[in-house]
Amino acid sequence: MSNLLEVRGLCKTYEIGKNRVEVLSGIDMKLEAATTTALVGLSGAGKSTLLHLLGALDRPTAGTVFFRGDDIFRKNDRELASFRNRSIGFVFQFHHLLPEFTALENVMMPALIARVSKAEARSMAEELLTDVGLAQRLNHRPGELSGGEQQRVAIARALVLSPDLLLADEPTGNLDMKTSDGVHVILSELQQKKGLTLIVVTHNERLAAGMGRTVRLVDGRLE
Repeated sequence: MSNLLEVRGLCKTYEIGKNRVEVLSGIDMKLEAATTTALVGLSGAGKSTLLHLLGALDRPTAGTVFFRGDDIFRKNDRELASFRNRSIGFVFQFHHLLPEFTALENVMMPALIARVSKAEARSMAEELLTDVGLAQRLNHRPGELSGGEQQRVAIARALVLSPDLLLADEPTGNLDMKTSDGVHVILSELQQKKGLTLIVVTHNERLAAGMGRTVRLVDGRLE
């Protein structure tokens, strides 16, 4: 199996007033394609920061991330945004759905931004919403959906452009146990169906146990 992602010497430091705070210190890791990884650790250990760097939402202070052998941080901001939209899907603890749009319109949005035709974007979105069990909720706005349904819409939106890598940051952290279990099942089913590489930041031991491997972040370093 080939590496989808390789991280070398990744560091992230923030300037807070006159102080330098090192959040990540020399992270090295490799991720094979179509595998699942749980990223765990105490609050403040740097898990979300690492996920943001892996997803090119932020640039590192030092080190780099290779995606299929390509050094992504050699790209300019415009190239990086295009790469991120096409190759990486994101799911966060809070769904960040646009409240004025329906579930279908929310899922179509990344495809429309990528200049996919409206008809094709609609077809892709309908298929994914069916995959996550929301075929009967296409025209409901977020406020008309339960928390679990909103998160399912967010998952569908993250996958509409068929990314190679799905990054999920505490995707069930705001849900009750039963609803969380349903979201876990959907993530697992979609990962297998689409051959995704999945990284999940979680405090949920049950979710972590279901991943192919678990890595722990302690004081900015991987154990």
